[in-house]
Amino acid sequence: MSGVVDALVSFAIQRLGDYLIQEIKFLRGVKGEVEFLKKELEWLHCFIDDAQKRQINSPLIRKWVLDMRDIAYDCEDVLDGFIFKVHDEGNPDTLRVDHGTPSERRQRLFAFLKKLSCIICSKTQEQIDLYGIGKEIERLKGRLKDASDRSVRYNLQNIKDKTEGESSARTRLKDLRRTTSFQLEEIEVVGYDQDARTLLDQLLDKKKPQRSVISIVGTGGLGKTTLAGKLYHHPEIKNNFSYRALVSVSQEYNTKDLLERIIQSFKRNLHMPEMSQEDMTNEDSMGSYLRKSLKGQTYLVVIDDIWHKEAWDCLKRAFPDENKGSRVIMTTRNEDIARGVDDSTFPYPLRFLTPDESWQLFCMKAFKNPKVDQGSKPQEWEMVKKCGGLPLAIVVLGGLLATKKPNEWSKTRNNIWKDMGNHNIEIKYLLDLSFDDLPSELKVCFLYLGLFPEDHEIKIKKLIRLWVAEGLISQEGDNTMEELAEDYLNQLIKKSLIQIGQIRRGRIFTCRVHDLLRDLAIQKAKELNFICTEHEIENSAESSKSRRHAFYLGRNTSLLLQHCNPPSRSLLFFSQYFHHQPTFLEGLLSEVCRGSQVVRVLDFDSFSCKNLYRSPEEIGKLIHLKYLGLRKSGITDVPSSIGKLLHLQTLDLPTRLENSAPSLPSEIGMLTELRHLIGFLYTELKIDNLTKLQTLKNVSYWLWNTISTEKLVNLRELKIISFNVYLRELNIMLHRDSRPGLTITSYGDTEKKEFTFDSIANLKSLRILMIELLYNDVFYFGSLEPLSHCEHLRDLNLKGKIQDLPGNLHELVPNLECLSLHGSNLNDDPMPKLEKLLYLTHLQLGEDSYHGSKMTCSANGFPRLEILNLCSEQMFHMLKVEEGALLALKKLKIRAPSSRAPVLKRSIKTPNYLARVLVECDTDRRL
Repeated sequence: MSGVVDALVSFAIQRLGDYLIQEIKFLRGVKGEVEFLKKELEWLHCFIDDAQKRQINSPLIRKWVLDMRDIAYDCEDVLDGFIFKVHDEGNPDTLRVDHGTPSERRQRLFAFLKKLSCIICSKTQEQIDLYGIGKEIERLKGRLKDASDRSVRYNLQNIKDKTEGESSARTRLKDLRRTTSFQLEEIEVVGYDQDARTLLDQLLDKKKPQRSVISIVGTGGLGKTTLAGKLYHHPEIKNNFSYRALVSVSQEYNTKDLLERIIQSFKRNLHMPEMSQEDMTNEDSMGSYLRKSLKGQTYLVVIDDIWHKEAWDCLKRAFPDENKGSRVIMTTRNEDIARGVDDSTFPYPLRFLTPDESWQLFCMKAFKNPKVDQGSKPQEWEMVKKCGGLPLAIVVLGGLLATKKPNEWSKTRNNIWKDMGNHNIEIKYLLDLSFDDLPSELKVCFLYLGLFPEDHEIKIKKLIRLWVAEGLISQEGDNTMEELAEDYLNQLIKKSLIQIGQIRRGRIFTCRVHDLLRDLAIQKAKELNFICTEHEIENSAESSKSRRHAFYLGRNTSLLLQHCNPPSRSLLFFSQYFHHQPTFLEGLLSEVCRGSQVVRVLDFDSFSCKNLYRSPEEIGKLIHLKYLGLRKSGITDVPSSIGKLLHLQTLDLPTRLENSAPSLPSEIGMLTELRHLIGFLYTELKIDNLTKLQTLKNVSYWLWNTISTEKLVNLRELKIISFNVYLRELNIMLHRDSRPGLTITSYGDTEKKEFTFDSIANLKSLRILMIELLYNDVFYFGSLEPLSHCEHLRDLNLKGKIQDLPGNLHELVPNLECLSLHGSNLNDDPMPKLEKLLYLTHLQLGEDSYHGSKMTCSANGFPRLEILNLCSEQMFHMLKVEEGALLALKKLKIRAPSSRAPVLKRSIKTPNYLARVLVECDTDRRL
């Protein structure tokens, strides 16, 4: 609890600091008061941070911390509301005299001066407003003083640590895990037969005489302990290891206690010398005794539930490495530990059960019969699928239903996670452990995942941008907030709290959260009023206090919006299965603009609506907005009032033409905080001054040529497209669209057009580049030489004709990891040039990329290439791979017509070591 509030208070302090820098012109007479609030929160923040580090779990601390949360929220509300009022009532529109006719510019000037004079005359009203915020700040100061006094009055500073007053339930469960985790000789492990065999082969490998560590890694409840126990008791293990021991570590451990339990475990299997009083003195003496006892022996040690690498560092000195084939099995939830505890570590990620394996395990527990037909038990099958292949959840569900009458099962289905948590304390304990182990900054990021619907595939880039817009990421060092957010995401994945979804071009594209973990996030976030989902909105008056709301559309969402708190900071709408009329969306947006003036995140990404040309002008009133997601919303024309959203970081527009062409006003150029601009961008756009821009996607070839790129020093991802895919429907749309100023530049079919990379050379921070030209002889790529200035470029995707690949490509783009070529029309074998790219892991040669008949990968070529995708339609007939080439290859995929696929497959000449490579012949025209 304190760890999350610690992050929330830290966020409030950061916001106060931002106000003192960015909004100082509006604060005027209350600057000192705001500084006072910031300093007071900083002092109290230190107290909360201390409570978190000492893992204090006192009811008094909990109440005090929640009071601090409310004060932090109210500080934010007071200042956000004040800034909104000043902007709305007292701040004139920015004077724009850089466009339009002379007459239009004069009219704008006179209107501006008139509005300015009205503001000067309303000085008295401004003083009243300032007095109002002064009163609010005084009340906040009083509440902070009361909180400080209470901490002294109740002696909160001296409350003992959690370890001295831990709940009896957790203590009993911890003791239970210590003593019974491995009493598993009679338990059948469902679904992990092949996994067990793979691990046994590693444990018994005579070719590896040195002591080595096998790490089984995965989320809590996946069966790591069970599998390790089965390996420990396996007959082959008993026959090969003279000494065997096992110990459970957990989050809180004592090294001396661990050594003592390991020694006792060894003694249960084999006689060891008695320990003298001197041997039991301290950790060093006990470790020395164990090391002497194991000298000359072949031993196996199972270390279960290890959370910190330091635990192994303290123990490993006691285990001699004498090339006797000794082994250590570890189980952990942390991938970093699984891979990094020892130079000889063999990490083994444990998978989730398949649907069939899940059903078999459930039936064994619920019916004592593993062969019950799924079709005869549809209600039970539905509940098993909800477990998502997590063995512990399936076992608990089976045990729960076994204690209930069949007519009670439907009630369990509706409250599946609550009932399972009440029935088995281990589920709640295991999940709480994973959450408690997170640092505060990761806790709030994890809680945020509760906003997304069940089984939702979350796009990684979107999630990162949302975290940044929400203020959950603080700037650190030279890294961008997006880079830090990506690191947080990877940590959550490594700690097994997030599952990897789709992987594209070697990078994680989507992720998922298991339903049990999502339920945990919602439960803990609800305690803090951090998030609220539609279910809570409908069923709890408390939902109105939440800061972030998620709506799963298909119901009366406008009515649900009325239950939201006016200070709501985030509104996310999900509607994957419904199509809504434009009037519905217009009404929804109008409701948001009227009732949620301080909203920072507004996302309709998963919305589905068509035939709506414009978003309302009132959207310009959402001056605190940082994230506006309109993809798939049907809204494609953005009003000029968007120029007032001076804090906007992400503008995510539709990326495909449907019934309307996206149109952006010139006021986009005023959004100097914009970091990510995504859409189908073809109209005149002034973005030269958007120096913070990191992402620019789907900008037209013609528009790109009008942009001065020298100032786009932070651009990291760029996608330039042509109209070859959309040209026909765009022309149809233009003929029926009467909007003034909607024009498109076109070129004659016979005029040659070269795309030069000179403008790209200015983008010193560029990481990802995709350019799509027309698939004909009109457009072609010029020299790739300018790309040498983009030293960070790691992903290059070119669709269009290339005159010739340069022989020094590996020197121009030495750090390239992913390369895709389509329509390149190369005549010479590209492999001799491409194989010199030392860091290339993914290579795709698409349709019409090469017109020769043979490709050769020479010895030592492509040292890191893992994925090779080839299109053989009107392309090569033979791929020759020499010995020593493609040593890291994992997958070779070939797209070919069905009539040619067998011939192609036989003509691929590969050395024996490539027999492990997965070769696919894709005959459905998808690469």
